[in-house]
Amino acid sequence: MVDPDAPSTLSPFTAADGENLALQDWPLPHADARATVLLVHGLGEHVGRYDRLARRLNAWGFAVRGYDQYGHGESGGLRGALTPPNRLMVDLADIVDATRARMPPGQPLVLLGHSLGGLVAASFVAQALRPVEALVLSSPALDPGLSWTQKFLVATLPRVLPNLRLATGIDPAHLSHDPAVIAAYRADPRCHDRVGAGLARFIAYTGPAVVARAAQWSVPTLLMWAGADRLVNPAGSRAFARAAPPGVVHAQEFALAYHELFKESPEHAAPVFAALQQWLDARCPAPAAWSKIGLQHNNH
Repeated sequence: MVDPDAPSTLSPFTAADGENLALQDWPLPHADARATVLLVHGLGEHVGRYDRLARRLNAWGFAVRGYDQYGHGESGGLRGALTPPNRLMVDLADIVDATRARMPPGQPLVLLGHSLGGLVAASFVAQALRPVEALVLSSPALDPGLSWTQKFLVATLPRVLPNLRLATGIDPAHLSHDPAVIAAYRADPRCHDRVGAGLARFIAYTGPAVVARAAQWSVPTLLMWAGADRLVNPAGSRAFARAAPPGVVHAQEFALAYHELFKESPEHAAPVFAALQQWLDARCPAPAAWSKIGLQHNNH
């Protein structure tokens, strides 16, 4: 039986370069989870904002782990900074290795990334830095939608002003239709509105590189995006979906939803969670032991 009120655990993790990353776990009380889901959060936020999603995944039989990316949340680094340029990839590889080491043999690992985290997770898979069994992308930042002037700036600023950090321009009102989500974001001291020159360059160049590899995609992937997204250009997800093999990538647009699909208002979030559960059910069947536990629980 999964306790819906069980606290998550927060622990430090030392990355390969000695920097501190904050890990958050939503564990199950037994070793028979269907899979472990590793969460990668978006720009200016932290993984603690995914508590509702993590607990929903727990209820479906998935162990969940997440971490605050460098320059975010409880992890080290200047807010929104990125040095060196491959840090986010190296950090994710470290986290994947550490997570695999504590998973039961044969248990699948599912990467789930949102927005910037979706871009990081997709690039990680595209480069085959570590094997994963499945990938879920939520409103991934695959199309920066930059003008020629902006492209020039992201090409030059990291070299001349590597520590420059500017406002992201994120309007919390466009995150979700749920007023409570918007209010919580605005009041959260662990959220920030900074993006450094290096991180801007990473976003600008990595998204198109991922889309360019879509036709060769081989990892089972659920791609979901918000049709009414004002923070990430939906065109990137649409382009990836058109190019990717349909037998490998299941793509679904939620036309009226805002950017944060998993933190949307109930009427917009319900079909998102239904699509996620259906896709995970097809790829991560419940182990026999989990089925017995669920049956015993249902009989009480």
